[in-house]
Amino acid sequence: MAEPLPLCYLNGAVLPLAEARISPLDRGFLYADGVYEVMPVYGGRPFRFSAHAERLTRSLAALRMDDPHSREEWRAILGTLIERNGGGDCYVYWQVTRGAQNGRTHAPLPDIPRTVFAFCAPLPQPGAEVLSHGIACITAPDTRWARCDVKSVALLANVLLRQESIDAGAAETILLRDGELTEASASAVHVVIGHEVLTPPNSRRILPGTTRSVVEEMAARAGVPWRAAAVSEAQLRAAEEIWLSAATREVQPVTRLDGRPVGTGEPGPRWRVVYGELQRYKRELAGTPW
Repeated sequence: MAEPLPLCYLNGAVLPLAEARISPLDRGFLYADGVYEVMPVYGGRPFRFSAHAERLTRSLAALRMDDPHSREEWRAILGTLIERNGGGDCYVYWQVTRGAQNGRTHAPLPDIPRTVFAFCAPLPQPGAEVLSHGIACITAPDTRWARCDVKSVALLANVLLRQESIDAGAAETILLRDGELTEASASAVHVVIGHEVLTPPNSRRILPGTTRSVVEEMAARAGVPWRAAAVSEAQLRAAEEIWLSAATREVQPVTRLDGRPVGTGEPGPRWRVVYGELQRYKRELAGTPW
């Protein structure tokens, strides 16, 4: 993965990332008491800013925190950071923790200034091999906490599940709970069954993905039927196509699952249509207000 870009935002200032410091008593550091967002940026233009900002506010509310900034304040903070780092294609990560407490107590929740942090990094680009031949995934039991709808910085379970795919020479770990598909360690999962795209419905088991929503919109634009519906493990394994979607993946085809081919073992026709529609949509947005 490419190194982050040189400048970050921390508590009101843009400064070199290498010089950024937080207190060791920050509750994000001690308790993972915080939330975050990751947003792609194409040609210097943030993609789906409003959806990401709304999800951040919802996640904060679940942790009993108010959003420390208005939409316009976030727009100014992130826009300035992207511009100061040269714009172009990148992604911006931004995070809010409850803040640094003088001491360590589980409760009551302290009323202290929030810690707000953001940085940019080059946007990963799918190589020709991925677009031509897809990626391999494995499956594993979903061992994450019960509030996956909160985009929490408490990602240890996700990290360990993702490492399982690395150990197996795969790109991602697709998760199963009670015999049903939930999502992947850092991606939403879309399954083509009977010429229809199915994605598990949003619930506390699943993060409401912004890129997932884009994929559904692109499917609709391209005339590909889709709906939110439960997907059993058996349906997943028998799917004609499987796709992953995430802010830093866009939408990628899964062509091997647990060592077995998915469908024909090559990226499927519906993925090609939706991927192409997404590229057209990005070109339509170039240079427009965000």
